[in-house]
Amino acid sequence: MQRQMNAWVVNLSLAVLAALLFLASLYVGRGGELLAHKFALIAETDPDIARLVLMEVRLPRALLGCLVGATLGLSGAALQGLLRNPLAEPGLIGASGGAALGAVLVFYAGLAAGTAMFVPVGGVIGALAALGLLYLLAGRNPAIVTIILAGVAISAFSGALTSLALNLSPSPYAALEIVFWMLGSLTDRSMAQVWFVLPFMGLGWLLTASTWRALDALSLGEDTAATLGFSLRSVTLRAILGTGLAVGAAVSVTGVIGFVGLVVPHLMRPLVGQRPASLLLPSALGGAALVLAADLAVRLPVDGPELKLGVVTALLGAPFFLWLILRTRREAS
Repeated sequence: MQRQMNAWVVNLSLAVLAALLFLASLYVGRGGELLAHKFALIAETDPDIARLVLMEVRLPRALLGCLVGATLGLSGAALQGLLRNPLAEPGLIGASGGAALGAVLVFYAGLAAGTAMFVPVGGVIGALAALGLLYLLAGRNPAIVTIILAGVAISAFSGALTSLALNLSPSPYAALEIVFWMLGSLTDRSMAQVWFVLPFMGLGWLLTASTWRALDALSLGEDTAATLGFSLRSVTLRAILGTGLAVGAAVSVTGVIGFVGLVVPHLMRPLVGQRPASLLLPSALGGAALVLAADLAVRLPVDGPELKLGVVTALLGAPFFLWLILRTRREAS
């Protein structure tokens, strides 16, 4: 009972934190400037302009911060539970690499100049193609190790093709556009892009969350889970497909935002315990809060170009990853 109360307190606290950061994302501008007063002044002279800026510029950025952060946190927690590996993260299964490749090919073909919607469409197609290839390589009843190896191979091949597209880019401006997109960002996104990726993310969340009981059983071993009536094939299919759909959609619209899916579950474990099921919701809320906070951090510099979100999360996540490796080594020795 006490553990359940603690979980409710943690989840409620994280939800409040994410809500506050969401509001801050709406009303904090470059250099940490508060924009509420400016919105009020604009609304006095032209309410339509104020509403347009808020709904079509500020709101998509804040919503995508929540959606992408929740996706990465939830997917990271689910994969770590499924693979029984604390170093697992959403990019492991190859969907994010496929999404990045699909979006890069849109840039390479010059289709992005027509409409911004071609980029997420290409990214989602790339993610779905990567998932299809994953199951072709892994087979009908794959072992966990086979899935990991197939995912690593797909990620490596996608990265190689992405580098090839950069190498053969028709102009330095196109190459620069591709590189900037791959660094990850929430700026200049629209509500049309939010509505496009939301169904893929929602379906991915449902599939991933449906494995919560099985993930607890798998922590006791595959044989124990099978004895309790859980099909490893079904659980693996739902977790991988759900993660691939949600993460692929996220990458298709924001670019690559790394380390969130790895770091957040580890930050949540001391608060809610080691059970994979109890980690899913806190990781989703914590991921949303972390991405929103990082997106606020990129706005702090007053001068110079705005930092890219993927750069900030990498600067935060890479030292944590190294610390995690060193701690794992100490525990193994």
